[in-house]
Amino acid sequence: MGLNPKQLFVERFGIQKYLVWRSEAKHKKKNKHKKHNNDHKEDPKPIPVLSTSSEFQDPFVLPKLPITPEQFITLPLTPTDKNDQPYGGEIILGVEPKGKGDFKVDSLGHWDLISQNMGVSAMHINLLPTNKIIAFDALIYRVSRIKLPEGAPCIPYRDDATQQDKLDCYAHAVEYDIETNQVRPLQINAGDPWCSSGGVAPDGTFVGTGGFFTGARSVRYLGPDCQDCQWREYNDVLAADRWYATQQILPNGEFFLIGGRKSFNYEFVPKEGQRQGGKPYFFPFLYETSDLDENNLYPFVHLSTDGNLFIFANNRSVLLNPTSHKIVRTLPVLPGGARNYPASGMSALLPIDLNLPAIKAEVIVCGGNLPGAFRLADTAKIFLPALQDCNRITITDSFPKWDSELMPSRRTMGDLLNLPSGELLFINGATMGTSAWWDADEPNYTPVLYKSNEPKGARFTVLKESQIARMYHSTSAVLPSGKVWVSGSNTHDTYRDVDKFPTETRVEAFSPPYLDVNFDMYRPQINEETLDKELTYDGFFETRFSIQDRSAALTKSDIKVSILSPPFTTHGFSMGQRLLFLKVDELVAETEGTYRVRFEAPPSGEIAPPGYYLLFVVHRGLPGKGMWVHIQ
Repeated sequence: MGLNPKQLFVERFGIQKYLVWRSEAKHKKKNKHKKHNNDHKEDPKPIPVLSTSSEFQDPFVLPKLPITPEQFITLPLTPTDKNDQPYGGEIILGVEPKGKGDFKVDSLGHWDLISQNMGVSAMHINLLPTNKIIAFDALIYRVSRIKLPEGAPCIPYRDDATQQDKLDCYAHAVEYDIETNQVRPLQINAGDPWCSSGGVAPDGTFVGTGGFFTGARSVRYLGPDCQDCQWREYNDVLAADRWYATQQILPNGEFFLIGGRKSFNYEFVPKEGQRQGGKPYFFPFLYETSDLDENNLYPFVHLSTDGNLFIFANNRSVLLNPTSHKIVRTLPVLPGGARNYPASGMSALLPIDLNLPAIKAEVIVCGGNLPGAFRLADTAKIFLPALQDCNRITITDSFPKWDSELMPSRRTMGDLLNLPSGELLFINGATMGTSAWWDADEPNYTPVLYKSNEPKGARFTVLKESQIARMYHSTSAVLPSGKVWVSGSNTHDTYRDVDKFPTETRVEAFSPPYLDVNFDMYRPQINEETLDKELTYDGFFETRFSIQDRSAALTKSDIKVSILSPPFTTHGFSMGQRLLFLKVDELVAETEGTYRVRFEAPPSGEIAPPGYYLLFVVHRGLPGKGMWVHIQ
């Protein structure tokens, strides 16, 4: 049995867009009753015919060739049609002109110190659609490096050590303006948000959940889109204590909330002003994955493209249907050690490419430490080497399995970020020990770039190192500029100015290689006035962009359009992080150096939950400045 042209081309060359030529001899039946002796007339020469559809259909005669002979591939195989009937002749495949490939950039990136003091150590952060970063730490410290706003009353509290009544006049949260690098202190009046969870709702409101002690069942809100916003705080809202829990947005825009210390269950965050009714959903998987060190805190949760939730705790993972509350699949155990807090590995959902015929979801889990590493570090200050392995699994496969390789260096407490180019960035953390106060050593100063589409052995690139240790309670975020905002690090139970690893309130911006200034002339610049900012599922949208290099003759293969949902990042995990490459429908050159790109929005909330995303036009691996769009 032969192959149809689509199968033939995809399996042989891995290319989806193609032109199919077929040579076919049109045999004319002989007519014995004709008066003229032409019974032995030769058959006509083969007629070239063409199919351009994704499935081979009835071919038609090609009037004109837009492709040069060098772009043809002749395959002397017998193809079959949709009914498995053989065609006559041979197949000639004309390949759609390929793109020029990504630019080869030799830069290893560079670091800029953009703020000497943001006021608080950035334990928790989320970039908001207002181009502000909400950053906060904890009330438990009772100090920071910035005072409350003028006129704000100090917060009374009882000092447990001295049993004295005192006043806390410090801010423990700030709003950081990414365009001016200025901060606005915010007051937290209610429950302690220490080691909490969060995310951005579809309307742009920041929603924070859980925390410590008085904040374990709190929900707090900020925004959306207002000047001089203040926290709106509600205590005793949740059904269970959520200290070290994980929050994930669902296809319907609601928030799923799972785990926390001694909370082997999950629930759904109620709407503002409401309390959680009923009990949480008991989830035995969390109980089963807990150990002496509780290495299943801050579980890794990713929304799969089929609407199921990938949940990873310690060294095991499952797919949960959040509607039926059924575990639809138990995935293979990941050997090597513990991955969640306090062993604190990293995880991300790899970019989802909607230009491919089949949409898949692939998860990466890297680093961490051995199951007993936290106990040794916390009790004896013996710091075990962090894990160095990096593991991938396609959770939409029928029979998924882990595929492993080694990172260039060991890492615990690091961040793993999706970049607008489709690359990933490993940044921050340590090479020895685990999370928690005084429980790690030997900072990992060196970011690493990861190209998931490259073969093993060619995926990792070691980049330029920082000069600032970013260990426990450090965070990072991708900015619209494509830079990476980096701050935080507080390995103590208070703020310390002098120590082996002092409390950090400095802010850095790391520029990945794709921001090399030598390539600025090739970087696309979106014309914001032409950008459709309100996207609807399955709809077509467009924008115009320009490139300084007027000699660039772009084809559709040279351009990608990516969208990134800015996550809530804390304790080495970025909740709700998602990067998609949208389907590019058309690229038109309008004037010299100016282009119009037409793209298709994601098909559903399972692929891209509703809300705000940063949209980037990427030219041969170089992203331009991102613009906010809203999907609903």
